[in-house]
Amino acid sequence: MGNTNAKKRIGPLILIMINLFIIMVGIGIVIPVLPYYVDYFGASANVLGMLMAVYAFMQFLFAPFWGSLSDKIGRKPVIMIGLLGFALSQFLFASATALWVLFAARIIGGALGSALISTAMAYVSDVTTEEDRGKGMGMMGAAMGLGMVFGPGIGGWLSVTGLSTPFLVAGIASSVALLFTFFKLPESLSEAERNENKQQEKQNQFVLMVQALKGPIGFLLVLVFVLSFALANFQSIFGFYALKQYGYSVVKVSNILVIVGVVGTLVQGILVGKMIKKFGEKNVILGSLLFSAIGFYLMTLPTKYWGVLVTVNIFFIANSLLRPAVNTLISKLAGKKQGMIMGLNNSFMSLGNVAGPLCAGYLFEIQPNLPYLTGAIISVLALIATFTWVKKQASVK
Repeated sequence: MGNTNAKKRIGPLILIMINLFIIMVGIGIVIPVLPYYVDYFGASANVLGMLMAVYAFMQFLFAPFWGSLSDKIGRKPVIMIGLLGFALSQFLFASATALWVLFAARIIGGALGSALISTAMAYVSDVTTEEDRGKGMGMMGAAMGLGMVFGPGIGGWLSVTGLSTPFLVAGIASSVALLFTFFKLPESLSEAERNENKQQEKQNQFVLMVQALKGPIGFLLVLVFVLSFALANFQSIFGFYALKQYGYSVVKVSNILVIVGVVGTLVQGILVGKMIKKFGEKNVILGSLLFSAIGFYLMTLPTKYWGVLVTVNIFFIANSLLRPAVNTLISKLAGKKQGMIMGLNNSFMSLGNVAGPLCAGYLFEIQPNLPYLTGAIISVLALIATFTWVKKQASVK
């Protein structure tokens, strides 16, 4: 297979990185612009939370299906489905003239777009050795982080010409990526591997989730849900928070997200692989959870622009280390079922992304700092639970 030849791997990995970058640009575009869309249609923070949540809910429903399908028909066609669906959702979002159209676009984007991320992670697992997998996941994390850097920037800067312009750009970029994937991306699963996977008995998604929770990766999947829930408290409400607490414009919010995104991307691209090799995934996870909790709390304190930048950076650095470390550990425990396990991973992440925005919207209406304080508490609880799990794993060995 391709994982015996680094030169054969680098081209496909770069193309996968580009695809993930484009998807995350499209997702990032939404963060600073969506609050102003919601405001334009006369809706509240709760509606904003629902718009964020419905996308994640569709990912939850469909990601395992796409992951399992990629085990059977190959990664490439499923990745292409994801790119196509995401492009369609962006074009629909750009043409929205009513609130229900925004919901329709988010539903399509979540249902079809979920085919890409989990399958891309499985692709990386196919073409990397266990030794290099942390580096590969870090590269993918860096691409996604970079997308989240440029996404809010594009959303904010292009919105001055019209709220629909950023979504048109994202749709066109996704369409171009689809063409490159069709012509340039090789399949990572051999025909024999696909045929072997086809012989496996098909199981219900929820049955698979319950079985996975009982297995060796069960705790890690719960951790994925928790960290996604906590992160969504920040991502979904930051635009409203900055507007209400500081009076920031969409461009100023975009600039903040770009700056912290650059820092997070550098951390993922440079430090993740090195830190995992030096300290191990479990220690990186523990340290990241600690600093994530600290960052959440500190974000409620600033009154100046520089204070916002510093505190949000602390939070972003912690989460930039956390997600790739968890993904790497899950991948190592997944065995031959990389597509299915990464699909389940994406489902638990999506569940957190459903609950997080809904909770954030509700808490924000009570008191603007509550989403962040809740995130801090959840991170501390996750730290304690992870420390207990690590000790238990060590005693079993």
